[in-house]
Amino acid sequence: GEEEAVAELWHACGLTRSWNDPLDDIASARTNVSSEIFVATTGHGDDIAGSVMAGYDGHRGWVYYVAVAPECREQQLGKRLMHHAESWLRNLGARKVMLMIREDNAEVRRFYEGLGYGIEERTIMSCWIDKRR
Repeated sequence: GEEEAVAELWHACGLTRSWNDPLDDIASARTNVSSEIFVATTGHGDDIAGSVMAGYDGHRGWVYYVAVAPECREQQLGKRLMHHAESWLRNLGARKVMLMIREDNAEVRRFYEGLGYGIEERTIMSCWIDKRR
C-alpha cells in the first residue's frame, strides 16, 4: 500500500534509522489531527515521487521526512512539497517552521537555505523514554 511505498522512499533517501520504524511514524501522523503526510505521485499509476510529514505542537510547526525519489529530482518537487507543508502549518496557526538535518548533510542544508531557512544557534538534547528503541 501507500504507507509501505512511502516508507521505502524514506529508506531510499537515507532518512530512516534502524531504531525507528517509519511505518510507526506514518501511522502516528495519520491518526493525529495536528500532523499530516503529504504525498506526490509520479503520474504513472500510484508510484510515489515525494513526501513530507508535517506536525504542529501548538507553538511551532515541524517538518520531517522530506523525500523526493532520485528520478524525480530537479523538478522543484521538494520545494512544492515544502510550500504545501508550510501552508498547512500556517493554517493551523504556526508562525515558524522548524526542521532538523544531519550536520554533515551540506546538500540538504543548501536546499533549505534556498527556501529561506537558516541555522539557529541551539543545542538539541534528547532522552529515550521508550526503552525498547
